[in-house]
Amino acid sequence: MSDQQTVVVISGAGRGIGNALAQAYLSRPNYTVVGTVRDEGAPGVAELKASSRGDGSKLLLVKIESSSRTDASSAVKEMTDAGIDRVDIVIANAGTSPPIVPLETVDLGVVAGAFGVNALGPLALYQACYALLGKSANAKFITISSAAGSIGGMEAGHAHVAPAYCISKAALNWITLAAHCGNKWLTAVAINPGLVQTDMGNGTAKYLGLEKAPYTKEYSAEKIMGLIDAATRENMSGKFLNAIDGRELPW
Repeated sequence: MSDQQTVVVISGAGRGIGNALAQAYLSRPNYTVVGTVRDEGAPGVAELKASSRGDGSKLLLVKIESSSRTDASSAVKEMTDAGIDRVDIVIANAGTSPPIVPLETVDLGVVAGAFGVNALGPLALYQACYALLGKSANAKFITISSAAGSIGGMEAGHAHVAPAYCISKAALNWITLAAHCGNKWLTAVAINPGLVQTDMGNGTAKYLGLEKAPYTKEYSAEKIMGLIDAATRENMSGKFLNAIDGRELPW
């Protein structure tokens, strides 16, 4: 693979923020975008396939169901079989948001399910891509987290009301920081995308009394990509950042 190509892997590229990120990266020149999807027949996938491409840019779709413990490894094999010999950026974006139920009554199966998708899914993707990240001259591991996963900001943000979701995002933050601490060559950043006009974001907005979420997925994607472009080991790695204004959030 040419050194001019930037290889970015984006989980959950079939809809929402992941779809907007994949389309935006594809519009740049010399990007190889690997989008993971659950269902290649989904409307967002067709939109992604039809999206405009920058010069030299191309799309590879691979199947990953985030609750699977083997799909990520299978997807990486498919990538290497297609000639991809390194990965420059991994964006662990795919996630789920269960209904809001108090800590005292939340179903433990629901908690485990959210944890499996939102924490173990990104960990499986990281592990599967690890060797290919190690071959990049500027490797970045980016997790799309949530301010709701901040333990330090829990009381101020009233995040205690949604334990199934928030526990999983707090674990995702831990995974991100651990990747930073354990690999001096890697830039690892957790990003809160803001309250975005996706199925999950609009559902949360209605719970908060809003008609809809304030940010479009395209605007959030633009802000996320700006942070990723600027991120280095020295200036951002090991941090939890707010995409919209670049503010650092408490773990």
